[in-house]
Amino acid sequence: MPHPAAPWRFSVAPMMDWTDRYCRVVHRLMSRHARLYTEMVTAQAVIRGDRARLIGFDAMEHPVALQLGGNDPRLLAEAARIGQDFGYDEINLNCGCPSDRVQGGAFGACLMREPALVGDCVAAMKQAVAIPVTVKCRIGVDDQDPEAALEALTRATREAGVDALIVHARKAWLQGLSPKENREVPPLDYDRAYRLKAAHPDLPVAVNGGIRHPAEWAAHLAACDGVMIGREAYQNPEILLQVDPLLFGEAAPVADAFEMLEALEPHIAAHLAAGGRLHAFTRHLVGLFPGRRGSRLFRRHLAEHCVGLGAGLADLRAAVAHVARDEPQIAAA
Repeated sequence: MPHPAAPWRFSVAPMMDWTDRYCRVVHRLMSRHARLYTEMVTAQAVIRGDRARLIGFDAMEHPVALQLGGNDPRLLAEAARIGQDFGYDEINLNCGCPSDRVQGGAFGACLMREPALVGDCVAAMKQAVAIPVTVKCRIGVDDQDPEAALEALTRATREAGVDALIVHARKAWLQGLSPKENREVPPLDYDRAYRLKAAHPDLPVAVNGGIRHPAEWAAHLAACDGVMIGREAYQNPEILLQVDPLLFGEAAPVADAFEMLEALEPHIAAHLAAGGRLHAFTRHLVGLFPGRRGSRLFRRHLAEHCVGLGAGLADLRAAVAHVARDEPQIAAA
């Protein structure tokens, strides 16, 4: 259940090809209170596609948000309604992805140039659902003035009733940079997100982009309502063990990654019994055990023995057996 503290105090970013339902189960087992997000799903896919496959999720994932992509208020409202019916805790509109596919559909980061349209989309979704509707955005695109661009989007969405903004504190360049480069090359400007929060004190604002170490979380939370981490949570998932103790005053659900994997076994067993493959889970485990003796053998075993048809829990246990349990973990470089 959501913690009574601010809902967006800590969250894991929506990441294409990464934050699927299996990844989210892994993350949830290490933090009860981190807010989790799906990969972006287009409104049309939700309406016309295989909903169980695209947006189905395990009840243990709560609190969990559905991120939608699109630019048609009517379709977004219908998709949001479907998401609410599936049990999601929040609907989030993607206004930050710069991929070619997204640009071809004129949504994602392209919407930074269309604040009035974003407001219309938010208003339509707010009318359709009772759960929070939020927006994840950049501070601008291309040659936009970040101050003006972010303020225009904020005003339009506030008038529409947006419940929170999640600000990826760098621009997106729609031409000349790949999606990967857009996550790294444009300079970060956290102060722009801080100024937005100061100008709109009653609007929940979370900051995202390049946030890695727990030591950084407190500084961001002193100026904003929440922090969202992305690649660090995926590449070093054990960092999530620090979320509940540091930010919510509670012990982590498990002591370490070994305990998490034991708790994960029933979920894997159910998935295998339904005809699924072990790799659906194990591909999200390669970031475990950084700095521990045997971690390289663990990753190699996952790659060589946990991918093919017929791989099962015994193969995962054999991978874990390579990792030393009886020595302190060395901080990853």
